[in-house]
Amino acid sequence: MNSMLQWSKENKQKLVLFYMDQNNRVTQRFIRVIEIYEDSFIAFCFYRKQVRRFKFSYILSCARVKRRGSA
Repeated sequence: MNSMLQWSKENKQKLVLFYMDQNNRVTQRFIRVIEIYEDSFIAFCFYRKQVRRFKFSYILSCARVKRRGSA
């Protein structure tokens, strides 16, 4: 997962993230990573339309966002 976050930061590309919030609700977030720390990372959240901090311990999964029209 760290390599995917690093890829997003270096290439300024979106990731889709399944994330458990503080109320134990699973949410799907589209993000672009800005900075990575030991236990968390900073990313622009397209759902909230603002920069947010995400804790690694709440991440369920993440993946690259496929471009439209690509296989």
